[in-house]
Amino acid sequence: MITLNLNGKDHPLDVAEDMPLLWAIRDVVGYTGTKFGCGMGQCGACTVHLDGQAVRGCLTPVGQAVGKRVTTIEGLQDDPVGKVVQQAWLDNAVAQCGYCQGGQIMAATALLQGNRNPDEGQIKAAMVGNICRCGTYNRIRTAIASAADKLKEGQA
Repeated sequence: MITLNLNGKDHPLDVAEDMPLLWAIRDVVGYTGTKFGCGMGQCGACTVHLDGQAVRGCLTPVGQAVGKRVTTIEGLQDDPVGKVVQQAWLDNAVAQCGYCQGGQIMAATALLQGNRNPDEGQIKAAMVGNICRCGTYNRIRTAIASAADKLKEGQA
C-alpha cells in the first residue's frame, strides 16, 4: 500500500511501485484529464506536475511520486498560475480536438511557475515534446505569451 498525494489529497493505493503514474491517476484514482498518448514519453499528453516540475506520467513510476505532490490538469483549478494559463487557452481559442491540451497546459504552467517572463525561445524549449496533432502550436505559444503578460500585470 502506498499513499499518493494527488491534487492536494492523499490517496492510499494498493498498486505496485513500478506502475506508471498515469495508470494510477486514471485507472485507480479516476482522474481522466491526464491522457494516454504514446506510452513512451514522446507526445506529452500524460504530462503532470511532480513537486511543480512537468513529468511524463507514462514513464514515471508511482514509487517515484511517493512523498511528493502530484498535480493533474484537474488540480490546476486551485493554482493561480494554472488558472491564468487555462484562461489564456480559452481567450486564444487554442484547442481544436483538445486531446493533448491537458498536457500542453501542464507544461506551460510549469514553465510560467518558474519563469514568469519567458522569451520565445524559452517557450519553444519548454514545449518541446508536447505534440499537437491538430497543429495549434502558434496559438499555444501565443496563449503562453499572453498568460505571461497577465502574470507580469500581477493577475496571479
